[in-house]
Amino acid sequence: MKSLQDLKYWKKGQVFLDVKSPMLSGAMTWISSTSLVKAVSDAGGFGVLAAGNMPIDLLAKEIELLKREGIHFGVNLITIAPNYLDHLHKSIEMKVPYIVFAGSFPRKNEIRMAKKEGARVMCFASTQSIAQRMIEYGADALILEGNEAGGHIGHVSTIILIQQVLFNFPDIPIFVAGGIATGKMIAHLFLMGASGIQMGTIFAMSEESPAHNAFKERYKKARAREAFATPQYDSALPIVAVRAIKNKGTNDFGKLQLDLLNKIKNKEISRLEAQFEVEKFWADALRKAVQDGDVQYGSLMAGQSVGLVDDIKSVDNIFNDLLSEANREFENIQKLIS
Repeated sequence: MKSLQDLKYWKKGQVFLDVKSPMLSGAMTWISSTSLVKAVSDAGGFGVLAAGNMPIDLLAKEIELLKREGIHFGVNLITIAPNYLDHLHKSIEMKVPYIVFAGSFPRKNEIRMAKKEGARVMCFASTQSIAQRMIEYGADALILEGNEAGGHIGHVSTIILIQQVLFNFPDIPIFVAGGIATGKMIAHLFLMGASGIQMGTIFAMSEESPAHNAFKERYKKARAREAFATPQYDSALPIVAVRAIKNKGTNDFGKLQLDLLNKIKNKEISRLEAQFEVEKFWADALRKAVQDGDVQYGSLMAGQSVGLVDDIKSVDNIFNDLLSEANREFENIQKLIS
């Protein structure tokens, strides 16, 4: 009987990422550091370093460390971060093998810059039209991330994106993300044509995650419905929704939006400056939660899959458990259709 690893879709992602298991650890600011990237790589997956808005010299140091240790990795660049362009130029200069554009969507020339120096480019696609645009711009692969995911999210669910994008663009590697935390789901996604999958929340809870123990314990207790997406109050201040476990910090973000909208109205601040303030809020709030363990006022960015994850395990055990369950499900499917 064939295993999940015999699927052509598995091999497509395996070849594209040059890994044993085409499973990505989604980049999470303050969490996806070199230690977590290395643990995922050692387990056979693909780790992605989160640039966030870190100082440029620190990003260079992290990249150099991964390259020196021979780790196969990518760097996630937040296109709406103040340091974004510096991060992009530094990643290109240091010949990062994979660049993942996130937050919003890159310009065509930015994708071309990365590819010109040999990087493979992965772009998020939160709608069918954006998927088409990223392909036209030259993206080598897409990540479909439904709004069930944690952190910055789009408006469309994973199950709709699968039907709109995964089923309609068979010639490009497509990795599916958002709401994934079980081996059974992984098996079905590969059968539907996914070249790989991406998960974040489950790795934020891993033993190798640098997140504070209080952060992980709050994750353990959380229910899926507690992972709440922040609303946009007014189009005068466009924001990318963020999904996180609701707490007092979520209320503070609402107050910040109102304050910034008032400043925009009174011409005390530009819309771009206001958007930078929003990103600064999230970076600072996430640091409070991840590093200081402030689960009341810090940002507990998490996908709805937090309701499916209730154990703190090593990355190696996470991979083993997911793949074992996925292969059992694949065997069950073969019996059903034989």
